[in-house]
Amino acid sequence: MTTEATHAEQSLAPVLDWLRGRVQAHLADDRTSLAATAAIPAPTTPLLQRLSQQVGLSAFEEQILLLCVAAELDPQMGELYAQAQGNPAAFYPTFALALALFADASWAALSADSPLRYWRLIEIDHSLKRPLSLCPLHADERIINYLQGLNQLDHRLRPFLLPLPSTQTEARTGLVEGIALPPSQQAHVDQALTQLNEAGQIGRWPVLQLVGPDSLSKRLVTQQIAARLGVQMYTLPTQLIPTQSKELEDFARLWHRESLLLPLALYLDTTELDPEGANGNVLFTVQQFLARSDGLFLLDTREIWSSLGLPHIILDVGKPTHTEQIAAWEAVLPANSAGLVAHLTAQFNLNLPTIQQIGQTTLTDESKNGNHPLPPLSERLWQGCLAYTRPHLDRLAQRITPKATWNDIVLPEEQLQLLHHIADQVAQRSTVYNDWGFRQRSSRGLGITVLFAGESGTGKTMSAEILANHLQLNLYRIDLSAVVSKYIGETEKNLRKLFDAAEDGGALLFFDEADSLFGKRSEVKDSHDRYANIETNYLLQRLEAYQGLAILATNMKSGLDDAFTRRLRFTIVFSKLDEHHRRQIWRKAFPPQTPVQGLDYEHLARGWKLSGGSIYNIALNAAFMAAKDEHPVGMQQVLTAIRFELSKEDRLLNERDFVWHEGG
Repeated sequence: MTTEATHAEQSLAPVLDWLRGRVQAHLADDRTSLAATAAIPAPTTPLLQRLSQQVGLSAFEEQILLLCVAAELDPQMGELYAQAQGNPAAFYPTFALALALFADASWAALSADSPLRYWRLIEIDHSLKRPLSLCPLHADERIINYLQGLNQLDHRLRPFLLPLPSTQTEARTGLVEGIALPPSQQAHVDQALTQLNEAGQIGRWPVLQLVGPDSLSKRLVTQQIAARLGVQMYTLPTQLIPTQSKELEDFARLWHRESLLLPLALYLDTTELDPEGANGNVLFTVQQFLARSDGLFLLDTREIWSSLGLPHIILDVGKPTHTEQIAAWEAVLPANSAGLVAHLTAQFNLNLPTIQQIGQTTLTDESKNGNHPLPPLSERLWQGCLAYTRPHLDRLAQRITPKATWNDIVLPEEQLQLLHHIADQVAQRSTVYNDWGFRQRSSRGLGITVLFAGESGTGKTMSAEILANHLQLNLYRIDLSAVVSKYIGETEKNLRKLFDAAEDGGALLFFDEADSLFGKRSEVKDSHDRYANIETNYLLQRLEAYQGLAILATNMKSGLDDAFTRRLRFTIVFSKLDEHHRRQIWRKAFPPQTPVQGLDYEHLARGWKLSGGSIYNIALNAAFMAAKDEHPVGMQQVLTAIRFELSKEDRLLNERDFVWHEGG
């Protein structure tokens, strides 16, 4: 037993002795003793005093509570209760016994709205089907333990609640020990504490809304607020909140009572909930829970929840500023790493825990490796950032492993130079935006949006792969069928998730067939036109705010909205190649490991005006035919593969063109 519990038990003992004497005096009809012991002796137990102040118990209600607690703590009290009530089976307290024992009795003490019953301090057993005044009364187990100094979270709430992990116990996706908040986030903590202190002097705590996409930074701010207030922060999965009215009322009241008995607060993550979507009923349940309970609540939201209907404080918590991220990297990396830090911060937008986790893990791996050679520190840090920033886009996008290099593509010189310019701009963003002051001018336009226009097979996807490979970025092809929804508002929600997930900077977003998503805004004739234009406007805003590299690919440049084309940094038109470029593609079509024999590249380039994509398909089909024949790839297999490729387009073919004789 703890010292606190021992002290509480010792403090409770005189009160129980007083109650025992009171019952014995009642049995002896000793009116003198009853008059002399009308009130609970002072000083009473501090925990009972605190409980009475918190829930507003009257003196009579305190006495009823003690009557019930004594029956649980001292079995001999039951015998006295039975004698006092003239019923040998009534080993329990009743309201009638309380009326007989105590002065200043009031029937209101047993009403449903009285503190005793509202706060579930006692329960009335109706199973015996007796009048209310004769029904057994029982003290709540949590209250009995509290008065004995065992102040622990109610066992009925434990299955629903989890302690919010501290900075010492967060795992890989959590926080790192010893983190001090950067000034931009510390300002949110100071603001919250100031406003909470002002509101606490009035009455109910306002709800803290922590707004923004970075939940990890919001949890870090939350933990600092909890530490400064001296409370334990718990988190509650919103789907576990009861939905039935009676169960919700009981749950909310139990939590409210706990917030009075313990220094604690509740963190609710609603970032994945949408009031207008299928889970809007969950948000309604959350709102009802907050309205029916009280205490300190912190609400993690993606956008401001304007329909909360309760007093609230809004904290717009974002990642550390660019300067703060530089300082965080410099604090964790070896000295003289300024160039490396500039390289990392130019591409990645990370929160403080992630920076420290990547830095510490990378340096720890280096110390553990001993004498075995490792890749350079810059490469290991870059790969660590890519691993942490790999967005969860499986439902909305397809991750492509980029393998193509500059040597694999054949393009006219102008288009090739533009691709190199794009790669150079991504690589030099730190110098231009940070060192040369362009970031201070605007927070928009810091990303690069590029249009690839041209027919299928002209090299758009390969060019995206080359850029992702060269820049060492994760490449995601956006699945437009999963993004665009016929339901109003769903497309914007999908786009928001898409851009939020890619905002850390480790991804290149490749929108294939972009004209279906970035089409021209139409004249508003009905509600569908209006909402289609809203989707386009939202996409324009997100593209302008996006700080990464986004590539839009289309077969129909004329189908794009003019507002998109004005926001494009580069436009590359991929046209069909001439004979010279087709010849180069044919020469690169077969990998060096592929056995070839007698291929006439001049004839192939001159004879058919094929795209690069078609040539790749032909080379692959020819290789399979040659492998089956156990023979090197020759002209006959290639010509047969060309015939198959052209037949897909329903062209009229001259069969003599696909028969090869030695010598041409």
